[in-house]
Amino acid sequence: MKLPKYSLLRIFCWILLIFSPLYLIAEQPNDNNALLLQVNGAISPASQDYLERGIKRAAKDRAKLVIIQLDTPGGLDTSMRGIIKAIINSPVPVVSYVGPSGARAASAGTYILYASHIAAMAPGTNLGAATPVSIAPAAGAQNPKEKPKEKPAKTAMEKKVINDAVAYIKSLSQLRDRNETWAEKAVRQGASIPANTALKMNVIDVIAKDIPTLLQKIDGRKVKVRGELVTLKTQGMRIERVLPDWRTKFLSVITNPSVAYILMLLGIYGLFFELANPGFILPGVVGAICLLLALYAFQLLPINYAGLGLMLLGIAFLVGEAFMPSFGVLGIGGIIAFITGSILLLDSEATGLGIGWPLILSMALINGLFFTVIVSMAIKARRRRVVSGHEALIGIEVLAMEDFHQEGRVKLHGESWQAQSDVPVRKGEILVVYKVKGLTAWVKPKERS
Repeated sequence: MKLPKYSLLRIFCWILLIFSPLYLIAEQPNDNNALLLQVNGAISPASQDYLERGIKRAAKDRAKLVIIQLDTPGGLDTSMRGIIKAIINSPVPVVSYVGPSGARAASAGTYILYASHIAAMAPGTNLGAATPVSIAPAAGAQNPKEKPKEKPAKTAMEKKVINDAVAYIKSLSQLRDRNETWAEKAVRQGASIPANTALKMNVIDVIAKDIPTLLQKIDGRKVKVRGELVTLKTQGMRIERVLPDWRTKFLSVITNPSVAYILMLLGIYGLFFELANPGFILPGVVGAICLLLALYAFQLLPINYAGLGLMLLGIAFLVGEAFMPSFGVLGIGGIIAFITGSILLLDSEATGLGIGWPLILSMALINGLFFTVIVSMAIKARRRRVVSGHEALIGIEVLAMEDFHQEGRVKLHGESWQAQSDVPVRKGEILVVYKVKGLTAWVKPKERS
């Protein structure tokens, strides 16, 4: 028995009506979640990359809050300013939390705390000491064994740097309505304060022993996010911890100030020894790779330029291995540079642009094999002696068939050829061809070849 068409349509509609609410429930995202990012250590290009990607991810996933848990002694000014730009322009409210107890937000961490929509600290933490300091030691630094001398006056450059830092932290304090006077004192005098004092002086907003307590205390607070007033609803908020991936950990190692300093020295000395001993190869390979990594670590070179430079350097080394065999030094160095550049250049978490380890390693090995095997075979084939045409006759030994001075006959490959010679030739003498034009060969005695 066949059911009428309208009955089938009715059954289909009932099925949709019954199961569509379940589908909507299953597909409905959790719109009350917060992303927790952790920074333990110096503010560096690696931590900047990690926090910027975390804030972008929060915006993409429509998270309601970003929590940055800080424990830092400070770091690079350029990285700090990049993080602050990301916080100020974030469409998601950002809470900076100095924790757990015993942590600190010194130097660059103080600026980040001032820039955040909510500034929080755990008991037993401190912040401050925000005076900008040069990485290089000051000229004429005093020997600790010498008697203390009168403190030298600040140079014009030092004054400019400090005034710029003061203006910057003042602008952040005005943006978030925090203590402007103490902010200037933290920069000019290097002042530091504990959490309780910071709360009393309106430097921070909340003291919380842990993240759940923090969420309870900031629930219902109003903050300005890109000029719009937003009320935080953090009660029962789900915390999603975003840990640094392998790429961030790798960047953290090479951007560590001590490691970056060693890389810079290795780069300089490597290139120096290579220039002093041309052809040694190993110091030049190590020096070039280390120097590019150090330039990125000190933020003298953007991450994209450093990555692209390392990839091009790797390809150049592989080409060099094909032209000038170096017992694998150039080839191995090229593969290392290519892989390192790929890691720097490519964002593993970017939507549609994620590239995994297998592909990077495969491309590195393919490039290595291509340049060290195929290109070297092509070069050897090019250098091989020509076996056809007039070029193949150059350097061939021939036999004089008669005595002659200018023109005569010679035997070449069993054939009689017209020959010319600038010197007298005797019959039976071995000659060498040095030029061929048409059917005439220019020859000279073998001993003069």
